[in-house]
Amino acid sequence: MSSLTPSTALGIAAGVCGTLFLGYCIYFDHKRHKDPDFKKKLREKRRTKKASTTGKRTTTNFPNMKDHEAVQRFFLQEVQLGEELLGAGDLENGVDHLGNAVAVCGQPNELLQVLQQTLQPQVFHLLIQRLPQIAPRIVAQERQMQEDDVE
Repeated sequence: MSSLTPSTALGIAAGVCGTLFLGYCIYFDHKRHKDPDFKKKLREKRRTKKASTTGKRTTTNFPNMKDHEAVQRFFLQEVQLGEELLGAGDLENGVDHLGNAVAVCGQPNELLQVLQQTLQPQVFHLLIQRLPQIAPRIVAQERQMQEDDVE
């Protein structure tokens, strides 16, 4: 009889473990796909993921513009979130939040002057480009609130 060398035995053991792991993965993947709710859960998960990556622009709940305190809280919250996101390197969402703050600000020109002095030029330019997209969202939400009040 020939004896196995340690490296051969280790290779065989690794092959057996790899085969067992692959079998385990295939078994549970098959079991998961046979679940009647699998496709529904998968679609919902994809919808949620898509909404989280692109939905931040559309899911902002603007305050009632007639409620001064709510507008002020929203303004401060959006400025803080914008600064945090910009600091973390998330320019797109940071600019969106700062744009929301500018949109509800009582003196947007003064705020834009401050932001122009404090933000990097390319970030400020991106903010200026986004501003025209924000106003229609506020108007649409106000209209929706008025329709809800009527019902």
